[in-house]
Amino acid sequence: MDPATGRWNATSLGDYLVPVNADAPDVTIDLIEVHDEVVGPLGVKGVGEIGQVGAAAAIANAVFHATGRRIRELPMTAELVMDPP
Repeated sequence: MDPATGRWNATSLGDYLVPVNADAPDVTIDLIEVHDEVVGPLGVKGVGEIGQVGAAAAIANAVFHATGRRIRELPMTAELVMDPP
């Protein structure tokens, strides 16, 4: 925003300056070896589970908006959607 007028400097996406890879500072990565007892059988930890937390709720909301039926149990089968309440 322009401090003098209070208006946006970039009024469209064509005027907006998008940072590119050359604008980013260099990143230094340091790997630190630590002994951890809480790992899986392969010696690794999972990080993909966090992205799955909202998936079932998002699909249930999509089914509700498409059909008007609120499904509150998993798995969401066609029988649950098509059966009368």
